[in-house]
Amino acid sequence: MIIDGKKIAEDIQQEIKARIQSYSTRPPCLAVVLVGEHPPSQIYVNRKTQACAAVGIRSIKKLLPANMTEEELLAEIEILNNDPQIDGILVQLPLPPHINPNRITYHINPNKDVDGFHPFNVGKMLIGEMDGFLPCTPLGIKVLMERSAIDITGKHALVIGRSNIVGKPMAALLMQGMPGGNATVTIAHRYSIDLPTLCRLADIIIIAIGQPKFLKADMVKEGAIVIDVGINKIEDATKKSGYQIVGDVDFENVAPKCSYITPVPGGVGPMTIAMLLHNTLLSYQLKLKQGLIS
Repeated sequence: MIIDGKKIAEDIQQEIKARIQSYSTRPPCLAVVLVGEHPPSQIYVNRKTQACAAVGIRSIKKLLPANMTEEELLAEIEILNNDPQIDGILVQLPLPPHINPNRITYHINPNKDVDGFHPFNVGKMLIGEMDGFLPCTPLGIKVLMERSAIDITGKHALVIGRSNIVGKPMAALLMQGMPGGNATVTIAHRYSIDLPTLCRLADIIIIAIGQPKFLKADMVKEGAIVIDVGINKIEDATKKSGYQIVGDVDFENVAPKCSYITPVPGGVGPMTIAMLLHNTLLSYQLKLKQGLIS
């Protein structure tokens, strides 16, 4: 079965829109910070702000020069931290090489960290407290499987890739002792020995390594669940653009062996944006409960 992440994300966005429309207070607000003119980042920021508009979330784009200093960026974030009208702050990565992304992430108010990257929110996730902000892509994958009625309890899940954005938090969510968790988790990376064998032992494979069509059919057992997080451009003379977008999975050959598989595009990507909207609404709702929004 091909999991339609686009359809599931659209359903979630409609739910978010209905919830926002039920409030008589100001709408939720997300501030998106883009430093420089990195073309892919510009595309991602536009998609996120368009998604905000579609559900009724107000978005503010802060377009800043690539040659700004780290201290200047920290000052901009501090302004957003102190603005009571802003519920979420997202700093689009990558940043220019002279700016330390960790220092920037640590400076965002954890209560506005809708990307879920601040150590405070990561720490809450690791100890099993799910009331903070969870990283958008791993959370999107978790919700994707839950809404596809995939029970991962007791299954062997292999996460290929150990990034702070996907791999590590994904493993943490899969192993939590709660619904949507309770898997036996293995993390593989570039130094893992005999990766094909590890793959063939897995009931669930989640791959996020940025290598086009890396996962081949002979690496996947019959009936496996495969979640492809990769987004790669490869040359394709048959396309008007001259390229096509593919994942980290050799989809055409792997799909027939799978009980469930996500396509690229149309799988995990839309869920990441849906979870960003979810986290922004969550921040807003927490402020409502605290009487900070009238």
